[in-house]
Amino acid sequence: MATVIEPTTVEKAKKPSTAHLKSVPETRELRDRVRQAAAQAAANLDRSRPLTRQGLQSLGESLLQRNGWPHGYLGFAMVALSNEFWREQVQAIDFKRRLLLLPHCLKHAEGCPADYDEFGLDCKKCGACSVADFKIRAEELGYKVLVSEGTPIVLKIIVSGHVDAIVGVACLNVLEKALDKILLSGVPCVAAPLLSSNCRSTSVDEDWVRELIDLQTPPPAIQTRTYVHLLRAANDLFEAAELARLAPRTRQKTPSANSGALSDPLTIHENIAYDWLALGGKRARPFITLAAYDALRGGAGTRNAASVDLSDSVRRAALAIETFHKASLVHDDIEDDDTFRYGRETLHRQYGVGTAINIGDYLIGLGYRLVSRERQALGAECAGDILDRLADAHQKLAEGQGAELLWRDAADKKITALDALKIYALKTAPAFEAALYAGVRMAGPAEAYEKLVVEYSRNLGVAFQILNDLKDWQVDVNNKLVAGQDALAARPTLLLALTLEAMSPEESQDLLKTIAEPAWADKVQWIHKRFVDAGAFEKAQKLVDKYRTRAEAIADEATPTELRELLYYLIDTVLESVQPTEAALPELVQLGV
Repeated sequence: MATVIEPTTVEKAKKPSTAHLKSVPETRELRDRVRQAAAQAAANLDRSRPLTRQGLQSLGESLLQRNGWPHGYLGFAMVALSNEFWREQVQAIDFKRRLLLLPHCLKHAEGCPADYDEFGLDCKKCGACSVADFKIRAEELGYKVLVSEGTPIVLKIIVSGHVDAIVGVACLNVLEKALDKILLSGVPCVAAPLLSSNCRSTSVDEDWVRELIDLQTPPPAIQTRTYVHLLRAANDLFEAAELARLAPRTRQKTPSANSGALSDPLTIHENIAYDWLALGGKRARPFITLAAYDALRGGAGTRNAASVDLSDSVRRAALAIETFHKASLVHDDIEDDDTFRYGRETLHRQYGVGTAINIGDYLIGLGYRLVSRERQALGAECAGDILDRLADAHQKLAEGQGAELLWRDAADKKITALDALKIYALKTAPAFEAALYAGVRMAGPAEAYEKLVVEYSRNLGVAFQILNDLKDWQVDVNNKLVAGQDALAARPTLLLALTLEAMSPEESQDLLKTIAEPAWADKVQWIHKRFVDAGAFEKAQKLVDKYRTRAEAIADEATPTELRELLYYLIDTVLESVQPTEAALPELVQLGV
């Protein structure tokens, strides 16, 4: 009988530090014994569902305890168990659909002739290290190979549809992050841990890596459920051909030489709007719509790509959710005078404020039209309910943003944590609510889910916005090139509110006065120190944990199982943790100084 590891509220508790659990067994003989024990322990696991992190940790702890091995080997044991869980599915995927991920630190640091390009290390065969040997063997089989530092690009490659499985080599620190981000989505993955984490001329059990690269067998009888197929479906909505099919442009996309459309302002305006709509981002909101619809229809889309059953009406509704999101970003960037979005200048910086406002308005109209024109396919009542929820979300977002703008322009800039949380509930939660509701409503009557959708989205949205406050103090997160940008722009953040509440009246007045001043060399560091002294970062993280726990409690009661598992998945992916921000910020980037 297969062993099933069910998700529980215990598993969703805050992760403890694992720095002391990343020791690699010292001898090859001991490493092989751990691998063999992992193969035996994983033999009867239920492979129809993805492993949870806590379930994998429990298996690893049991394995170490049974064999009398040190608890410090837990990370290594978890990787070995995960490999055995996914082995059959990885080796059944065509070599041409696999990615080999190699770390730059496996190369010899001294005398390496390779250069870095946008995809990582451009490795040349020189015979000095094993990177080239692995790379050449994998490419001979048909693999795509990436030699890079860390794994931020890997999930993007998976979602884009280029590969279906990963064979990785990395230190246990990186593999832990991979377990959180990649395996959470149900991506078949096997890995060989580096024998040290010193990030310089390290080593690996080379025959083990070669074995993983060469894995190949027929498909297994049971495949693990995964959200990758639905993530790809959401991503595909914005590919040029699919976007043109679902939402055809009314103007000529590629004008002939004599048509004069190249200089036609109507065509130019439409092209700007569509190009902005197709730009990057996680596409989380359309994914929520598609996945919620799929979950309430049995979750077929999580089984395999062929089972993804989404009508054009459902796809257009998901597309509409993103048009509203992209419109809100345009308007938000204008109101905050942000400089960058998606790694490029914001629309109002490129085309002017007036044009950017109009592009946002155009996208809102497009979103309403995408749903309203599907009223025959969806049913008039269903289309009407979705449009009503979109209008409600639109209005609440405007209220939240309006409250923020009025605070910014007010003479008295005092703000409480409760005030900030109210703004967050209006600005962020309605988008999640509209996306989730649309998917639920298209699957059938939504009355039984009304309370769940509203309360779950509120808690998820507020926690997400608080995390954004924390991420604002990290450089180059979510395409932000400025650390502490919210403080520089004098926005009413929770961190500011928590700091003000902890200060004396004189100190709070000094802080508000400093925030209102033009930027100066050490302004961000000065503000950061006040936030740290007030314990604002720690208090904010506790609030994230509080709202996350509330969202999890709501998910615990959700039915059917497929919807409950989706809600858990959204919590884990939307509420990705951030690195501690209490420490000094040695290399902050500031603009306008």
